[in-house]
Amino acid sequence: MAADCGANCARWLLCLANFVFICVSTGVLIVGTWLAADKASFINLTLNITTSKYSPASPFVSEDAEKILKEFVEPAVIEQAAYILIAAGAFILVISFLGYCGAIKESRVLLTAYGIFLIIIFALQIALILLCTLYKSQADHHSKGFLKSTLSKYYTTGDNKDAVTLSWDLIMAQMSCCGVDGYEDFRTARLFVDKSSAEGLGRQVPESCCILTGDPLLLNPADPSCIISPTQSNSYLSTGCYNKFSYMVTENLNLVIGAVVVVAATQMLAIIFSFCLCRAVGQERDYHYKY
Repeated sequence: MAADCGANCARWLLCLANFVFICVSTGVLIVGTWLAADKASFINLTLNITTSKYSPASPFVSEDAEKILKEFVEPAVIEQAAYILIAAGAFILVISFLGYCGAIKESRVLLTAYGIFLIIIFALQIALILLCTLYKSQADHHSKGFLKSTLSKYYTTGDNKDAVTLSWDLIMAQMSCCGVDGYEDFRTARLFVDKSSAEGLGRQVPESCCILTGDPLLLNPADPSCIISPTQSNSYLSTGCYNKFSYMVTENLNLVIGAVVVVAATQMLAIIFSFCLCRAVGQERDYHYKY
């Protein structure tokens, strides 16, 4: 064991932090694997827990909320979420395992690998921030292009909504916006256009683009004719979500900067602790080798 007090502090801090991340990532990985292997049991369990009269959440789950929950645990949504959870859980688990085992076993190889992984992640984050700052117009263009492609390829209406559609509905309902740049984005959404034609209502926009009444998650337009004849008074047809999000970030810039600083400082401390402990272990072994 490294005798230096600072090295011991670094060791136990790394052990504690990475043990927490191992537990969290293991849980995420187990849930993701369960979803991918047996979606039906997860859907049934989720619905049974939340709607059971013995559940703590049951008093808060109305019929409308239950309907929303059922949409979110549709097999298509669950399948897409499962692979995201598996990838995220496995990535965090591998890095946390290196840090925890390296600290608890005082392994210079594992600590060095852990530190290098963190340096790579940190460098990629810095590079991304710099690129977005230096090439803001190009970054805006590509970001808008990606978001519009998700609308044009995947957004739909009616039953059997997928994760992309539900995510867009949530964003538009909560942020009071419509599409990426406005309602015209839905004219190029192939699935939405096809489903709207099949409905025969003359739908122009989804309910989430309308001014809503009650709980936004329920997507109840204050003006039922909004989906057919959207106007400035009954919808957000000209308010794009991209510009709305940019405005919100600008308005809360201090919070954004604070969050970035906290994340960066945490990563830097982990990098410093890993290499300090690695150095202390090397010095102790050299001492025992000499004497």
